[in-house]
Amino acid sequence: MTFRTDETDRKILVELQRDASQSLDDIARNVGSSKTPVWNRIRKMREAGVIGQQTVILDAEALGFEATFFVLIRTSEHEAEWQAKFLKALKSRPEVQEAHRLAGDIDYILKVRVRNARAYDAFYQALISEVRVHNVTALLSMEEIKSTVALPL
Repeated sequence: MTFRTDETDRKILVELQRDASQSLDDIARNVGSSKTPVWNRIRKMREAGVIGQQTVILDAEALGFEATFFVLIRTSEHEAEWQAKFLKALKSRPEVQEAHRLAGDIDYILKVRVRNARAYDAFYQALISEVRVHNVTALLSMEEIKSTVALPL
């Protein structure tokens, strides 16, 4: 079910997406409201699941994670048991930043962040030793042009 937001809610969400560490006073001032109504709106949006986990965005390259691979996976297996094993394998690997099940010729796409190509190969070898896949294609990102988790409110 969709949570109904008004203009003030959207302004609050834009502020939180921009910088969730800013004070409640700053958010209230930036959206043109006072602290208590803003806090109540944030609380309601958290309770409704509109606002989820709050975290920090790290600079991957500054921490030595210089390679991003987009991994295209085709499988000839679609049984529930195989899928459960595959999903468990993906969720247990911190290198997998995103995983999507697709419609079309490719069954899954993964975004895998690693230190280098050797680290990707270790990830790949571990994955295929655990779960059978029909075809894997890895694409190395040469340059990240845009990356955001912000929704276009």
